[in-house]
Amino acid sequence: MKEENLLKRIVIDPKVMLGKPVIKGTRLTVELVLEKLAYGATYEDIFKDYPFLTKDDIRAAVLYASKVVSTEEVFAA
Repeated sequence: MKEENLLKRIVIDPKVMLGKPVIKGTRLTVELVLEKLAYGATYEDIFKDYPFLTKDDIRAAVLYASKVVSTEEVFAA
């Protein structure tokens, strides 16, 4: 799936989860998906807890995070 299509799966709405990025059509934050992956959850583990998600939803969360981090500026101390 193309990058632009994946990123359309992530939405930011101040009325949903205080404006945190979420998987479109859900209240599931990108942050939560990434945290689960970081602690070792597999896609299958996530699907058990959130059966409405797809592989592309999870990939979109990771891609979104990579885009956010790529724009971060680092300043030498």
